[in-house]
Amino acid sequence: MAGERVSLDDALSNVDVLDDLPLSDQQPMVEAQSCSVVYTANFDTNFEDRNAYVTGIAKYMEEAATHAELNKLLEEGEQHAVMLYTWRCCSRAIPQPKSNEQPNRVEIYEKTVKVLSEEVKKLTKFMKFQHKAIEVFCNQVKRLCHQEKRKDFVSEAYLLTLGKFINMFAVLDELKNMKSSVKNDYSTYRRAAQFLKVLSDTQSLQESQNLSMFLATQNKVRDSLKEKLQTIGAHEELLCEVVNISVHMFENKMYLTPKEKQMLVKVMGFGLFLIDSDGCNINKLDQKKKIRIDKIDKIFKNLEVVPLFGDMQIAPFNYIKRSKNFDAKLWPLCSASTISPQASLMCHLPRIREEHIKYISDLARYSNEVITTYKETARTDAENRDISDLAQRGLMLLSDWTSVVTEVYSWKLLHPTDHHANKTCPIDAEEYERATRYNYSPDEKFGLIEVIAMIKGLQVLMARMEIVFLDSIRKNIYQELQDFVQLTLRDPLRKAVKNKKELLRSILVSVRETSADWIKGYEPSEDPALKGKKDPDQGGFEIKVRRRNVGSEELELSLYVPPGPSSTQLYMVRTMLESLISDKSGGKKTLRKEMDGQHLVLIDEFHKTSFIWSYLLNFSGRHAPCPCNFPNWHGHVRRTTCLYPNRHGHVRRTTCDVPRACTLTGTGMCDVPRTCTLTGTGMCDVPRTCTLTGMGTCDVPRTCTLTGTGMCDVPVPVP
Repeated sequence: MAGERVSLDDALSNVDVLDDLPLSDQQPMVEAQSCSVVYTANFDTNFEDRNAYVTGIAKYMEEAATHAELNKLLEEGEQHAVMLYTWRCCSRAIPQPKSNEQPNRVEIYEKTVKVLSEEVKKLTKFMKFQHKAIEVFCNQVKRLCHQEKRKDFVSEAYLLTLGKFINMFAVLDELKNMKSSVKNDYSTYRRAAQFLKVLSDTQSLQESQNLSMFLATQNKVRDSLKEKLQTIGAHEELLCEVVNISVHMFENKMYLTPKEKQMLVKVMGFGLFLIDSDGCNINKLDQKKKIRIDKIDKIFKNLEVVPLFGDMQIAPFNYIKRSKNFDAKLWPLCSASTISPQASLMCHLPRIREEHIKYISDLARYSNEVITTYKETARTDAENRDISDLAQRGLMLLSDWTSVVTEVYSWKLLHPTDHHANKTCPIDAEEYERATRYNYSPDEKFGLIEVIAMIKGLQVLMARMEIVFLDSIRKNIYQELQDFVQLTLRDPLRKAVKNKKELLRSILVSVRETSADWIKGYEPSEDPALKGKKDPDQGGFEIKVRRRNVGSEELELSLYVPPGPSSTQLYMVRTMLESLISDKSGGKKTLRKEMDGQHLVLIDEFHKTSFIWSYLLNFSGRHAPCPCNFPNWHGHVRRTTCLYPNRHGHVRRTTCDVPRACTLTGTGMCDVPRTCTLTGTGMCDVPRTCTLTGMGTCDVPRTCTLTGTGMCDVPVPVP
């Protein structure tokens, strides 16, 4: 049979027969969007263009400058979190001197210092960063809590940024607590450095001592932050506002990604912990209606466990239980022994199926129209609005479904099953197996794959419509913004001028000048509203709002797709409008009392609608990440980034998707340190000898020892 020849026609016919093979019904197709080399435009300028909007209110321009600095600190904090999360123990792979008389003892210590010195520098930077971040955060709190500033308006965006700082401190503190390998590596380095007398000067010794105490002390970041806040008067009032805005945004679903949703929950828990102290009892704050414990209790019960960072989890209610004035009676839902709704995927599955079918049908209708229909005229405002709403629905569905998946597996990981709860679970099963392999019923396993397939499939379909979505999103946002600032704000501006409300008038004028795109390039000076007068009885006063896609007479403009407002422009407009409808204004009388109720409703509606615009304008970067938020144990495939020096002294990044068997259990995915193929102990981070050249570090793709194909990250024996 080995020598039998098969003609090309026979071979092709055999391949065609594969189409007729029967496949099992209801098998989900789990295939995500293919990743190609593309570029996307990022419209988030981090307020670098703030000086361009000189017509804006100076106070909010200053706030934008502060925002920019705070965002840079948040990015730096994210880098330190990644550093801690990806830290793997190096000291276990480093040989230790067995006696004081060992001949190469000095050489071993010198190599140890050389290898670990760069890693220790990262830890020193982390320690200095948390000092700096706490100082900056507390300075902002102190500024806002000043006696003259307490009644001033603080924007929703600014409170949310303070909430992001609270979340960052919680994440960094928990990661530092969990990573014992960091302490072990630094102890190894310090022992070697002291032997070689590297830390000889006073400054180095003091810095080493500070770093050692910082790493060894549990909850150091948390306690330092709380201690610093206790010195600031009325800080609890501002933190209550941060907690309340988190509750408000969570209840009204004012978020998009699962990460943002889970961040709000962590801010509630850690924020209340920071507030509660000897001088401030959160139970009394609840009685004074400063916070709503009943609402937070319900949220914590529905979301008992949230991802901390990566595949690490945390229970936000634990912060409340550690607080000084914890009273279980005020937290009846969280204190009850009933299982959280978060634990069950099956209760969400019927709803997800129905939403998927309905949305896919709507998406298919628009997709068919785009593919099969050619229109000589541009889309109308109503059509652009419908397509933009469709894109928004799709993003929110992707977010909601992904949240369900991440929340279910997060709960399962912190609540492993046992032999009594699941008879198929062996008594001697590993804890990781009890949390994953035996912690799901057959229906849950099938449902999990089904939901993941829906998410990935919807992502692919939305990616095909990306050009259409982006075009309609930008045109719709442009149209809604221009209609609002040029038409809707005319009447409030007229009344502000007529009644001589100068502050109100200046804010409304600033909003228009910041964002209006007048058809003649400038605001019509003959507009009666600017003088506080009514429109003429005969004919009125018509304002033509520019439409970039209105018809053949403006063909050159119809080809232009407006990019929508920049991130800074949108921030300025929303913040100035928010100051009009806020209950706090810094004066004896709030601005909202100077406006008619109908105008407040219109401004409030626009403010709520425009919240999602920043996400829609970044549509390309929003619909892609959601399906990537799945557990790295799914399918027993682990994606890891390998960092090792090559023979040119650079660092090479490779990604291995090849399943590896655990060296202890023989199954699943191994997170257990592997034995070093050079030293025979610990986990190997040592460069391996090239199997082709016999020298240096091998950059040649190696054959996987498990599958026989591809490039494997599994250690290979050194020849």
